[in-house]
Amino acid sequence: MAETESSGRRRGRRRQAQNVDKSHADAAFYHSVRNTLPRAEVLSQDQVETLHQTSLRVLEELGIRVLNDEARDLLADAGCEVRDEMMVHFPKDVVTELVSRAPGSMVWNGADGTTLDIGPDSLHFGPGSGCPNVTDTERGRRAGTLRDYIDFTQLQQHFDIIPFLGPSIEPQDVPIHERHLITAKVQLENSTKVPWVYARGTGQVLDSFEMIRIARDLSEEAFRQRIWTYTVINTNSPRQIDIPMAQGIIDFARWCQPTIITPFCLSGAMAPITETGSLTLSHAEAMAGIVLAQATNAGAPVIYGAFSSNVNMRSGAPVFGTPEHIRTNFGAGQLARHIGIPWRSATGTAGNAPDVQSAAETQLGLWGAVLGGANLIIHSAGWLEGGLTISYEKFIMDLEVCQTIAQVMKPVEATPEAIGFDAIAEVQPGGHFFDAQQTMNRYSDQFYEPLIRDWTNFGQWEEAGGIQTVEQAHTMWQQVLKDFEASALPEDRQAALDAFVDRRLKEGGAPPVD
Repeated sequence: MAETESSGRRRGRRRQAQNVDKSHADAAFYHSVRNTLPRAEVLSQDQVETLHQTSLRVLEELGIRVLNDEARDLLADAGCEVRDEMMVHFPKDVVTELVSRAPGSMVWNGADGTTLDIGPDSLHFGPGSGCPNVTDTERGRRAGTLRDYIDFTQLQQHFDIIPFLGPSIEPQDVPIHERHLITAKVQLENSTKVPWVYARGTGQVLDSFEMIRIARDLSEEAFRQRIWTYTVINTNSPRQIDIPMAQGIIDFARWCQPTIITPFCLSGAMAPITETGSLTLSHAEAMAGIVLAQATNAGAPVIYGAFSSNVNMRSGAPVFGTPEHIRTNFGAGQLARHIGIPWRSATGTAGNAPDVQSAAETQLGLWGAVLGGANLIIHSAGWLEGGLTISYEKFIMDLEVCQTIAQVMKPVEATPEAIGFDAIAEVQPGGHFFDAQQTMNRYSDQFYEPLIRDWTNFGQWEEAGGIQTVEQAHTMWQQVLKDFEASALPEDRQAALDAFVDRRLKEGGAPPVD
Protein backbone atom coordinates (compact mmCIF):
# COMPACT_ATOMS: atom_id res chain seq x y z
CA MET A 1 0.00 0.00 0.00
CA ALA A 2 2.79 2.42 0.88
CA GLU A 3 4.44 1.82 -2.48
CA THR A 4 1.16 2.44 -4.32
CA GLU A 5 0.53 5.68 -2.45
CA SER A 6 4.07 6.84 -3.09
CA SER A 7 3.94 6.13 -6.79
CA GLY A 8 0.53 7.79 -7.01
CA ARG A 9 1.89 10.89 -5.31
CA ARG A 10 4.77 10.99 -7.78
CA ARG A 11 2.34 10.71 -10.69
CA GLY A 12 0.37 13.63 -9.29
CA ARG A 13 3.46 15.74 -8.96
CA ARG A 14 4.51 14.99 -12.54
CA ARG A 15 1.05 16.06 -13.66
CA GLN A 16 1.46 19.36 -11.84
CA ALA A 17 4.90 19.87 -13.34
CA GLN A 18 3.39 19.61 -16.81
CA ASN A 19 1.07 22.51 -15.96
CA VAL A 20 3.81 25.00 -15.01
CA ASP A 21 3.65 26.98 -18.27
CA LYS A 22 -0.14 27.45 -18.41
CA SER A 23 0.10 31.02 -17.16
CA HIS A 24 1.83 32.05 -20.42
CA ALA A 25 -1.17 31.26 -22.63
CA ASP A 26 -2.73 34.66 -21.94
CA ALA A 27 0.48 36.68 -21.56
CA ALA A 28 -0.58 39.64 -23.68
CA PHE A 29 -4.01 39.73 -22.06
CA TYR A 30 -2.63 39.64 -18.53
CA HIS A 31 -0.42 42.63 -19.28
CA SER A 32 -3.36 44.70 -20.53
CA VAL A 33 -6.34 43.75 -18.37
CA ARG A 34 -9.17 46.29 -18.36
CA ASN A 35 -11.63 46.38 -15.49
CA THR A 36 -14.99 45.93 -17.22
CA LEU A 37 -17.09 45.79 -14.04
CA PRO A 38 -19.23 48.63 -12.68
CA ARG A 39 -17.48 50.47 -9.84
CA ALA A 40 -18.83 49.85 -6.37
CA GLU A 41 -19.65 53.03 -4.47
CA VAL A 42 -20.45 53.60 -0.82
CA LEU A 43 -20.63 57.40 -0.91
CA SER A 44 -22.99 59.74 -2.71
CA GLN A 45 -21.43 62.42 -4.90
CA ASP A 46 -22.28 64.98 -2.23
CA GLN A 47 -20.50 62.87 0.38
CA VAL A 48 -17.45 62.48 -1.84
CA GLU A 49 -17.29 66.24 -2.21
CA THR A 50 -17.71 66.69 1.55
CA LEU A 51 -14.81 64.33 2.27
CA HIS A 52 -12.69 66.06 -0.34
CA GLN A 53 -13.41 69.51 1.06
CA THR A 54 -12.72 68.29 4.60
CA SER A 55 -9.36 66.89 3.42
CA LEU A 56 -8.55 70.29 1.94
CA ARG A 57 -9.48 71.85 5.26
CA VAL A 58 -7.14 69.42 7.07
CA LEU A 59 -4.30 70.46 4.79
CA GLU A 60 -4.98 74.17 5.12
CA GLU A 61 -5.96 74.52 8.78
CA LEU A 62 -4.14 71.62 10.49
CA GLY A 63 -1.27 71.06 8.08
CA ILE A 64 1.22 68.25 7.53
CA ARG A 65 4.53 67.95 9.35
CA VAL A 66 7.23 67.68 6.65
CA LEU A 67 10.60 66.69 8.10
CA ASN A 68 12.64 67.24 4.93
CA ASP A 69 14.15 70.73 4.59
CA GLU A 70 14.20 70.76 0.79
CA ALA A 71 10.61 69.61 0.63
CA ARG A 72 9.48 72.45 2.89
CA ASP A 73 11.34 74.94 0.70
CA LEU A 74 9.73 73.58 -2.48
CA LEU A 75 6.28 73.72 -0.91
CA ALA A 76 6.86 77.25 0.34
CA ASP A 77 7.91 78.33 -3.15
CA ALA A 78 4.69 76.79 -4.47
CA GLY A 79 2.56 78.93 -2.14
CA CYS A 80 2.30 76.85 1.02
CA GLU A 81 2.91 78.32 4.46
CA VAL A 82 5.63 76.84 6.67
CA ARG A 83 5.09 77.35 10.39
CA ASP A 84 6.72 76.15 13.58
CA GLU A 85 7.57 72.49 14.20
CA MET A 86 8.06 71.90 10.45
CA MET A 87 4.32 72.18 9.88
CA VAL A 88 3.30 73.00 6.32
CA HIS A 89 -0.14 74.45 5.64
CA PHE A 90 -1.53 73.98 2.14
CA PRO A 91 -3.97 76.63 0.83
CA LYS A 92 -6.95 75.05 -0.94
CA ASP A 93 -6.32 76.84 -4.21
CA VAL A 94 -2.68 75.71 -4.23
CA VAL A 95 -3.67 72.08 -3.65
CA THR A 96 -6.36 72.21 -6.31
CA GLU A 97 -4.04 73.74 -8.87
CA LEU A 98 -1.07 71.46 -8.27
CA VAL A 99 -3.12 68.24 -8.05
CA SER A 100 -4.68 69.13 -11.40
CA ARG A 101 -1.20 69.07 -12.99
CA ALA A 102 -0.72 65.35 -12.29
CA PRO A 103 -1.37 63.16 -15.36
CA GLY A 104 -4.46 60.97 -15.48
CA SER A 105 -2.65 58.10 -17.19
CA MET A 106 0.86 56.92 -17.95
CA VAL A 107 2.82 54.18 -19.70
CA TRP A 108 5.49 52.12 -17.94
CA ASN A 109 8.29 50.62 -20.05
CA GLY A 110 10.03 47.31 -19.57
CA ALA A 111 12.85 45.85 -21.59
CA ASP A 112 12.55 44.98 -25.29
CA GLY A 113 9.74 47.46 -25.93
CA THR A 114 7.20 45.95 -23.54
CA THR A 115 4.78 48.51 -22.09
CA LEU A 116 2.25 48.71 -19.30
CA ASP A 117 -0.64 51.17 -19.50
CA ILE A 118 -1.75 52.73 -16.21
CA GLY A 119 -5.05 54.55 -16.61
CA PRO A 120 -8.70 54.80 -15.60
CA ASP A 121 -9.70 51.22 -16.52
CA SER A 122 -6.39 49.38 -16.18
CA LEU A 123 -6.10 46.52 -13.67
CA HIS A 124 -2.69 45.19 -12.69
CA PHE A 125 -1.73 42.86 -9.88
CA GLY A 126 1.51 43.40 -7.96
CA PRO A 127 3.29 40.91 -5.70
CA GLY A 128 3.46 40.91 -1.94
CA SER A 129 6.27 43.30 -1.06
CA GLY A 130 8.53 44.54 1.70
CA CYS A 131 8.51 41.38 3.84
CA PRO A 132 11.45 40.83 6.20
CA ASN A 133 10.63 37.13 6.59
CA VAL A 134 9.86 34.25 4.24
CA THR A 135 8.31 30.82 4.65
CA ASP A 136 7.77 27.60 2.75
CA THR A 137 6.54 24.16 3.73
CA GLU A 138 10.01 22.58 3.77
CA ARG A 139 12.17 25.16 5.53
CA GLY A 140 9.59 26.99 7.62
CA ARG A 141 9.61 30.66 8.61
CA ARG A 142 12.94 32.45 8.58
CA ALA A 143 14.59 35.79 7.84
CA GLY A 144 14.57 36.63 4.14
CA THR A 145 17.86 36.21 2.30
CA LEU A 146 19.30 37.24 -1.04
CA ARG A 147 18.61 33.73 -2.33
CA ASP A 148 14.93 34.19 -1.47
CA TYR A 149 14.97 37.60 -3.15
CA ILE A 150 16.34 36.05 -6.34
CA ASP A 151 13.72 33.30 -6.17
CA PHE A 152 10.83 35.72 -5.91
CA THR A 153 12.21 37.94 -8.67
CA GLN A 154 12.30 34.89 -10.94
CA LEU A 155 8.81 33.82 -9.91
CA GLN A 156 7.50 37.31 -10.68
CA GLN A 157 9.19 37.22 -14.07
CA HIS A 158 7.72 33.81 -14.91
CA PHE A 159 4.05 34.53 -14.19
CA ASP A 160 2.51 36.99 -16.62
CA ILE A 161 -0.33 37.96 -14.30
CA ILE A 162 2.34 39.95 -12.38
CA PRO A 163 3.35 42.59 -14.99
CA PHE A 164 5.81 44.60 -12.86
CA LEU A 165 8.30 43.70 -10.16
CA GLY A 166 8.06 44.38 -6.45
CA PRO A 167 10.40 43.90 -3.47
CA SER A 168 8.86 40.72 -2.07
CA ILE A 169 11.82 40.20 0.25
CA GLU A 170 14.02 42.51 2.27
CA PRO A 171 17.21 40.40 2.08
CA GLN A 172 18.47 40.54 5.64
CA ASP A 173 21.90 39.15 4.71
CA VAL A 174 22.71 42.16 2.49
CA PRO A 175 23.86 45.35 4.32
CA ILE A 176 21.38 48.15 3.87
CA HIS A 177 23.95 50.51 2.31
CA GLU A 178 24.53 47.87 -0.41
CA ARG A 179 21.04 46.46 -0.68
CA HIS A 180 19.81 48.82 -3.39
CA LEU A 181 22.75 47.87 -5.62
CA ILE A 182 22.39 44.12 -5.19
CA THR A 183 18.60 44.02 -5.49
CA ALA A 184 18.56 46.26 -8.58
CA LYS A 185 21.19 44.08 -10.22
CA VAL A 186 19.14 40.94 -9.52
CA GLN A 187 16.07 42.51 -11.11
CA LEU A 188 17.88 43.66 -14.23
CA GLU A 189 19.61 40.30 -14.73
CA ASN A 190 16.54 38.15 -14.11
CA SER A 191 13.59 40.08 -15.50
CA THR A 192 12.41 42.13 -18.45
CA LYS A 193 9.56 43.65 -16.42
CA VAL A 194 9.46 47.15 -14.91
CA PRO A 195 11.75 47.17 -11.85
CA TRP A 196 11.18 48.99 -8.60
CA VAL A 197 13.67 51.20 -6.73
CA TYR A 198 14.18 51.90 -3.04
CA ALA A 199 13.45 55.50 -2.02
CA ARG A 200 15.86 55.68 0.90
CA GLY A 201 17.93 58.68 -0.05
CA THR A 202 19.15 60.41 -3.20
CA GLY A 203 22.34 58.37 -3.35
CA GLN A 204 20.49 55.08 -3.53
CA VAL A 205 17.97 56.43 -6.02
CA LEU A 206 20.64 57.80 -8.38
CA ASP A 207 22.64 54.57 -8.20
CA SER A 208 19.52 52.60 -9.13
CA PHE A 209 18.58 54.94 -11.97
CA GLU A 210 22.10 54.65 -13.39
CA MET A 211 21.89 50.85 -13.28
CA ILE A 212 18.59 50.90 -15.18
CA ARG A 213 20.09 53.24 -17.77
CA ILE A 214 23.03 50.87 -18.22
CA ALA A 215 20.84 47.78 -18.56
CA ARG A 216 18.38 49.50 -20.91
CA ASP A 217 21.10 51.41 -22.82
CA LEU A 218 19.56 54.82 -22.13
CA SER A 219 20.95 58.30 -22.03
CA GLU A 220 19.85 60.57 -19.19
CA GLU A 221 17.53 62.38 -21.60
CA ALA A 222 15.95 59.15 -22.86
CA PHE A 223 15.47 57.99 -19.28
CA ARG A 224 13.61 61.18 -18.36
CA GLN A 225 11.37 61.03 -21.43
CA ARG A 226 9.70 57.75 -20.49
CA ILE A 227 8.84 55.77 -17.37
CA TRP A 228 11.27 52.95 -16.54
CA THR A 229 10.76 52.32 -12.84
CA TYR A 230 8.67 53.29 -9.83
CA THR A 231 8.71 53.45 -6.05
CA VAL A 232 6.21 53.42 -3.19
CA ILE A 233 6.07 56.34 -0.78
CA ASN A 234 4.39 55.85 2.60
CA THR A 235 3.40 58.80 4.72
CA ASN A 236 3.80 58.50 8.48
CA SER A 237 0.14 58.71 9.35
CA PRO A 238 -1.20 60.76 10.94
CA ARG A 239 -0.10 63.94 9.10
CA GLN A 240 3.62 63.48 8.68
CA ILE A 241 6.02 62.91 5.79
CA ASP A 242 9.49 61.86 6.90
CA ILE A 243 12.86 62.76 5.41
CA PRO A 244 13.49 59.76 3.08
CA MET A 245 9.91 59.62 1.83
CA ALA A 246 9.82 63.33 1.01
CA GLN A 247 13.22 63.01 -0.64
CA GLY A 248 11.95 60.07 -2.68
CA ILE A 249 9.05 62.13 -4.01
CA ILE A 250 11.47 64.90 -5.00
CA ASP A 251 14.06 62.60 -6.58
CA PHE A 252 11.56 60.66 -8.66
CA ALA A 253 9.67 63.77 -9.76
CA ARG A 254 12.89 65.39 -10.95
CA TRP A 255 13.64 62.35 -13.10
CA CYS A 256 10.03 62.06 -14.33
CA GLN A 257 9.53 58.64 -12.72
CA PRO A 258 6.35 57.79 -10.79
CA THR A 259 5.85 57.61 -7.06
CA ILE A 260 2.95 55.66 -5.61
CA ILE A 261 2.07 57.94 -2.70
CA THR A 262 0.36 55.77 -0.11
CA PRO A 263 -0.81 56.70 3.38
CA PHE A 264 -1.26 53.67 5.63
CA CYS A 265 -4.28 54.75 7.60
CA LEU A 266 -5.43 51.95 9.89
CA SER A 267 -8.78 52.97 11.36
CA GLY A 268 -8.58 53.25 15.12
CA ALA A 269 -4.77 53.43 15.18
CA MET A 270 -3.14 55.89 12.76
CA ALA A 271 -6.49 57.28 11.59
CA PRO A 272 -9.95 58.01 12.99
CA ILE A 273 -11.87 54.88 13.86
CA THR A 274 -14.61 55.61 11.33
CA GLU A 275 -14.28 54.72 7.65
CA THR A 276 -15.06 58.24 6.46
CA GLY A 277 -12.60 59.70 8.97
CA SER A 278 -9.88 57.34 7.80
CA LEU A 279 -10.64 58.16 4.16
CA THR A 280 -10.52 61.89 4.86
CA LEU A 281 -7.09 61.68 6.49
CA SER A 282 -5.73 59.34 3.83
CA HIS A 283 -6.99 61.59 1.05
CA ALA A 284 -5.37 64.63 2.65
CA GLU A 285 -2.01 62.92 3.06
CA ALA A 286 -2.03 61.53 -0.49
CA MET A 287 -2.78 64.97 -1.90
CA ALA A 288 0.05 66.47 0.17
CA GLY A 289 2.50 64.07 -1.46
CA ILE A 290 1.05 64.76 -4.90
CA VAL A 291 1.44 68.50 -4.31
CA LEU A 292 5.10 68.01 -3.38
CA ALA A 293 5.72 66.04 -6.59
CA GLN A 294 4.08 68.73 -8.71
CA ALA A 295 5.88 71.52 -6.84
CA THR A 296 9.11 69.74 -7.75
CA ASN A 297 8.25 69.14 -11.41
CA ALA A 298 4.88 70.07 -12.87
CA GLY A 299 3.35 67.11 -14.66
CA ALA A 300 5.45 64.53 -12.81
CA PRO A 301 3.72 61.12 -12.87
CA VAL A 302 2.17 60.10 -9.57
CA ILE A 303 -0.24 57.43 -8.45
CA TYR A 304 -2.78 58.02 -5.71
CA GLY A 305 -2.26 55.42 -3.03
CA ALA A 306 -4.90 54.26 -0.59
CA PHE A 307 -4.23 51.33 1.71
CA SER A 308 -6.64 51.59 4.59
CA SER A 309 -8.04 48.88 6.77
CA ASN A 310 -8.71 48.59 10.49
CA VAL A 311 -7.07 47.11 13.56
CA ASN A 312 -8.05 44.47 16.03
CA MET A 313 -9.11 46.69 18.92
CA ARG A 314 -8.11 43.99 21.39
CA SER A 315 -4.49 43.80 20.23
CA GLY A 316 -3.91 46.82 17.97
CA ALA A 317 -2.72 44.52 15.16
CA PRO A 318 -3.78 45.32 11.57
CA VAL A 319 -6.43 43.12 9.98
CA PHE A 320 -7.44 42.73 6.34
CA GLY A 321 -10.29 41.40 4.26
CA THR A 322 -12.74 42.91 6.74
CA PRO A 323 -15.99 44.61 5.77
CA GLU A 324 -14.35 47.91 6.75
CA HIS A 325 -11.35 47.19 4.54
CA ILE A 326 -13.60 46.46 1.57
CA ARG A 327 -15.86 49.47 2.06
CA THR A 328 -12.87 51.76 2.51
CA ASN A 329 -11.50 50.53 -0.82
CA PHE A 330 -14.78 51.45 -2.45
CA GLY A 331 -14.62 54.95 -0.97
CA ALA A 332 -10.94 55.39 -1.87
CA GLY A 333 -11.75 54.61 -5.47
CA GLN A 334 -14.40 57.30 -5.49
CA LEU A 335 -11.96 59.88 -4.10
CA ALA A 336 -9.24 58.92 -6.59
CA ARG A 337 -11.66 59.30 -9.48
CA HIS A 338 -12.78 62.62 -8.01
CA ILE A 339 -9.30 64.07 -8.56
CA GLY A 340 -8.67 62.10 -11.76
CA ILE A 341 -5.44 60.28 -10.87
CA PRO A 342 -4.70 56.55 -11.28
CA TRP A 343 -4.83 54.78 -7.96
CA ARG A 344 -3.17 51.96 -6.14
CA SER A 345 -4.83 49.78 -3.53
CA ALA A 346 -3.77 46.61 -1.76
CA THR A 347 -5.06 43.43 -0.31
CA GLY A 348 -3.58 41.49 2.60
CA THR A 349 -4.14 39.09 5.43
CA ALA A 350 -3.43 38.81 9.13
CA GLY A 351 -3.20 35.03 8.70
CA ASN A 352 -0.03 33.27 9.75
CA ALA A 353 -0.04 30.37 7.28
CA PRO A 354 -1.21 29.62 3.73
CA ASP A 355 -4.54 28.36 5.00
CA VAL A 356 -8.24 29.08 4.62
CA GLN A 357 -8.11 32.30 6.66
CA SER A 358 -5.24 33.86 4.74
CA ALA A 359 -6.65 32.79 1.37
CA ALA A 360 -10.12 34.13 2.17
CA GLU A 361 -8.89 37.46 3.55
CA THR A 362 -6.66 38.02 0.55
CA GLN A 363 -9.47 37.21 -1.88
CA LEU A 364 -11.93 39.46 -0.08
CA GLY A 365 -9.45 42.32 -0.11
CA LEU A 366 -8.70 41.69 -3.78
CA TRP A 367 -12.34 41.87 -4.75
CA GLY A 368 -12.77 45.04 -2.70
CA ALA A 369 -9.95 46.68 -4.65
CA VAL A 370 -11.17 45.36 -8.00
CA LEU A 371 -14.77 46.49 -7.47
CA GLY A 372 -13.45 49.80 -6.17
CA GLY A 373 -11.69 50.31 -9.50
CA ALA A 374 -8.05 50.14 -8.38
CA ASN A 375 -5.55 50.36 -11.24
CA LEU A 376 -2.72 48.70 -9.30
CA ILE A 377 -3.23 46.20 -6.49
CA ILE A 378 -0.08 45.61 -4.46
CA HIS A 379 0.44 42.60 -2.18
CA SER A 380 -1.82 40.51 -4.40
CA ALA A 381 0.23 37.34 -3.96
CA GLY A 382 2.12 35.74 -1.10
CA TRP A 383 1.55 38.04 1.86
CA LEU A 384 1.12 36.68 5.39
CA GLU A 385 1.09 38.22 8.89
CA GLY A 386 0.14 41.68 7.67
CA GLY A 387 3.28 41.83 5.53
CA LEU A 388 5.83 40.44 7.98
CA THR A 389 6.25 37.25 5.95
CA ILE A 390 5.84 36.10 2.36
CA SER A 391 5.04 32.49 1.52
CA TYR A 392 6.28 30.65 -1.56
CA GLU A 393 3.18 28.45 -1.59
CA LYS A 394 0.71 31.25 -0.98
CA PHE A 395 2.31 33.22 -3.80
CA ILE A 396 1.22 30.50 -6.23
CA MET A 397 -2.19 30.05 -4.59
CA ASP A 398 -2.93 33.78 -4.80
CA LEU A 399 -1.85 33.96 -8.43
CA GLU A 400 -4.61 31.49 -9.23
CA VAL A 401 -7.13 33.98 -7.83
CA CYS A 402 -5.56 36.92 -9.67
CA GLN A 403 -5.71 35.03 -12.95
CA THR A 404 -9.33 34.08 -12.35
CA ILE A 405 -10.28 37.70 -11.66
CA ALA A 406 -8.45 38.81 -14.80
CA GLN A 407 -10.29 36.21 -16.86
CA VAL A 408 -13.60 37.58 -15.54
CA MET A 409 -12.76 40.83 -17.35
CA LYS A 410 -12.74 39.19 -20.77
CA PRO A 411 -15.69 40.30 -22.88
CA VAL A 412 -18.48 37.78 -23.23
CA GLU A 413 -18.71 36.50 -26.79
CA ALA A 414 -22.17 37.01 -28.29
CA THR A 415 -21.75 36.11 -31.96
CA PRO A 416 -24.46 33.94 -33.53
CA GLU A 417 -22.13 30.94 -33.37
CA ALA A 418 -21.38 31.56 -29.70
CA ILE A 419 -25.05 32.06 -28.80
CA GLY A 420 -25.46 28.65 -30.31
CA PHE A 421 -28.94 28.19 -31.77
CA ASP A 422 -27.50 25.54 -34.11
CA ALA A 423 -25.80 23.77 -31.21
CA ILE A 424 -29.02 23.73 -29.21
CA ALA A 425 -30.90 22.40 -32.26
CA GLU A 426 -28.28 19.69 -32.81
CA VAL A 427 -28.77 18.06 -29.42
CA GLN A 428 -31.98 16.18 -28.76
CA PRO A 429 -33.95 16.74 -25.54
CA GLY A 430 -32.31 14.86 -22.69
CA GLY A 431 -29.04 14.51 -24.65
CA HIS A 432 -25.64 16.09 -24.03
CA PHE A 433 -23.30 18.56 -25.69
CA PHE A 434 -20.01 16.72 -25.23
CA ASP A 435 -19.77 15.78 -28.91
CA ALA A 436 -21.76 18.65 -30.39
CA GLN A 437 -19.96 20.41 -33.21
CA GLN A 438 -19.69 23.65 -31.25
CA THR A 439 -18.07 21.77 -28.34
CA MET A 440 -15.65 19.96 -30.64
CA ASN A 441 -14.60 23.26 -32.20
CA ARG A 442 -13.94 24.94 -28.87
CA TYR A 443 -13.21 22.39 -26.15
CA SER A 444 -9.43 22.83 -26.11
CA ASP A 445 -9.40 26.52 -25.19
CA GLN A 446 -12.94 27.59 -24.25
CA PHE A 447 -12.46 27.43 -20.49
CA TYR A 448 -9.85 28.84 -18.14
CA GLU A 449 -7.18 26.26 -17.36
CA PRO A 450 -6.11 26.56 -13.71
CA LEU A 451 -2.60 26.68 -12.34
CA ILE A 452 -3.08 24.31 -9.42
CA ARG A 453 -6.77 23.78 -8.77
CA ASP A 454 -7.60 20.06 -9.03
CA TRP A 455 -10.88 19.39 -10.86
CA THR A 456 -10.67 15.60 -10.86
CA ASN A 457 -13.18 13.52 -8.92
CA PHE A 458 -12.32 12.06 -5.54
CA GLY A 459 -11.26 8.68 -6.90
CA GLN A 460 -8.92 10.20 -9.46
CA TRP A 461 -7.57 12.65 -6.90
CA GLU A 462 -6.94 9.87 -4.39
CA GLU A 463 -5.29 7.65 -6.99
CA ALA A 464 -2.95 10.48 -7.94
CA GLY A 465 -1.76 10.78 -4.35
CA GLY A 466 -4.39 12.99 -2.71
CA ILE A 467 -2.25 16.07 -3.22
CA GLN A 468 -3.72 19.12 -1.50
CA THR A 469 -3.50 22.68 -2.73
CA VAL A 470 -0.50 23.77 -0.65
CA GLU A 471 1.44 20.72 -1.85
CA GLN A 472 0.57 21.49 -5.46
CA ALA A 473 1.71 25.07 -4.99
CA HIS A 474 4.95 23.82 -3.45
CA THR A 475 5.62 21.57 -6.45
CA MET A 476 4.88 24.37 -8.88
CA TRP A 477 7.19 27.04 -7.45
CA GLN A 478 10.01 24.54 -7.18
CA GLN A 479 9.57 23.48 -10.80
CA VAL A 480 9.42 27.08 -12.03
CA LEU A 481 12.68 27.93 -10.29
CA LYS A 482 14.34 24.73 -11.46
CA ASP A 483 13.47 25.51 -15.09
CA PHE A 484 13.99 29.27 -14.97
CA GLU A 485 16.28 30.76 -17.60
CA ALA A 486 16.86 34.50 -17.57
CA SER A 487 17.10 36.48 -20.77
CA ALA A 488 20.75 37.51 -20.76
CA LEU A 489 21.70 41.15 -21.06
CA PRO A 490 23.92 42.02 -24.02
CA GLU A 491 27.54 41.39 -23.06
CA ASP A 492 28.57 45.04 -23.12
CA ARG A 493 25.66 46.07 -20.85
CA GLN A 494 26.33 43.19 -18.46
CA ALA A 495 29.98 44.16 -18.25
CA ALA A 496 29.08 47.81 -17.64
CA LEU A 497 26.53 46.86 -14.99
CA ASP A 498 29.04 44.59 -13.21
CA ALA A 499 31.67 47.32 -13.29
CA PHE A 500 29.30 49.95 -11.89
CA VAL A 501 28.13 47.75 -9.02
CA ASP A 502 31.66 46.63 -8.17
CA ARG A 503 32.86 50.23 -8.11
CA ARG A 504 29.99 51.45 -5.94
CA LEU A 505 30.43 48.56 -3.51
CA LYS A 506 34.13 49.40 -3.16
CA GLU A 507 33.16 53.03 -2.55
CA GLY A 508 30.88 51.93 0.29
CA GLY A 509 27.51 51.95 -1.46
CA ALA A 510 25.07 54.57 -0.26
CA PRO A 511 23.66 54.76 3.25
CA PRO A 512 19.93 55.36 3.66
CA VAL A 513 18.81 58.82 4.71
CA ASP A 514 17.22 59.01 8.17
